[in-house]
Amino acid sequence: MLKGKKIVLGVTGGIAAYKSVEVASKLRQAGAEVHVIMTKEAKEFVTELTFREITGQPVTSDMWAPITHFNVQHIALAQLADAFLIAPATANIIAKAAVGIGDDMLTTTLLATKAPVFFAPAMNSNMYMNPVVQKNIETLKKAGAHIINPASGHLACGTAGPGRLPEPVELVRAMDDFFKENESLRGVKVLVTAAGTVEPIDPVRYIGNRSSGKMGYAIAAEAVSRGADVVLVSGPSALIPPEGLKEFIPVESAREMMDAVLREAEDSRIVIKAAAVADYHAKEVADQKIKKNDKELTLVLEKNPDILFELGKRKKEGQVLVGFAAETQNLIENAKAKVEKKNLDYIVANDVTKPQAGFNSETNLIKLIRRDGSIEEFPLLSKRELAGIILDRVIEEKKIQKI
Repeated sequence: MLKGKKIVLGVTGGIAAYKSVEVASKLRQAGAEVHVIMTKEAKEFVTELTFREITGQPVTSDMWAPITHFNVQHIALAQLADAFLIAPATANIIAKAAVGIGDDMLTTTLLATKAPVFFAPAMNSNMYMNPVVQKNIETLKKAGAHIINPASGHLACGTAGPGRLPEPVELVRAMDDFFKENESLRGVKVLVTAAGTVEPIDPVRYIGNRSSGKMGYAIAAEAVSRGADVVLVSGPSALIPPEGLKEFIPVESAREMMDAVLREAEDSRIVIKAAAVADYHAKEVADQKIKKNDKELTLVLEKNPDILFELGKRKKEGQVLVGFAAETQNLIENAKAKVEKKNLDYIVANDVTKPQAGFNSETNLIKLIRRDGSIEEFPLLSKRELAGIILDRVIEEKKIQKI
């Protein structure tokens, strides 16, 4: 899977930098085009000449050196990369990347790239376990970076424990596995819904809910990263749609969402309904703003169409339908009832009263319930991590093909 891929290898100032030479060699042997960026500290351990001979490409380290790539150097490398691998990733580079510092060629290039970035931490065990370093690693994960966990064993400083840079073959395997996964939905149409719908009362007011759209947008972004043709139908949200979508369809009301979803579902192989659709709409919508007075205001609400139920009725052979159940009580009972009633393959159930698992949070605490009633529970994870898990389960248990 690495053949023809352009990998930018970031080498920083740790003793494990000597292993990066073999990493570059093995990446090239696997067919990748390797471009090395070194920090000035890395050059204390290994030379630019070594990497230049191994990769057959210019080595970049000085922001002010003559340009060897087209356009502005750090932008050029950021744009050509299919992936970045930072190995070794010292505590220093992890901290800089976590807070967005760009003070050398490597950090500025990292800030400018939209390619997936892998960090392979390598340092003294106490440094690695330091709460500040662990917090920075978690920050990178939440930002979408991939962390290749260090190995345990004897370290150059004479101690033993976690902090060893994994063997080069393992780092290359991690990159290869990523691209295999990245191609897992190539050419497959995935329809995702996100955010809440809003139902107008008058030209100013509406009925809505607390959904931010973060879970649905994370699923859409993850599906794009795996090569899928993703259509995202979204209610109003402050989020920026992920890049690489086949189509982004903004809607407001449940009926608008239903029209878009039923149309797009016709040729979708996977449908994931993460949107929080309003159950009711106002029977009568005022043409003008309803003025406040001393009287009570009575709204008569009518039931909205059940989009997920309609999708379940229309589900085609081989189509995978995933629903969501955001509950405040009787989580499992209510979620299982939806699986049966709405003809779902999976339902993602979460109790929105749990800390850091409700609307607008960056994390979620879910239970994935299959059609056969089996339940898989997960700890509190970022929504992007959970998006990957949901897609993994769909791919593992279903033969995903184009309709």
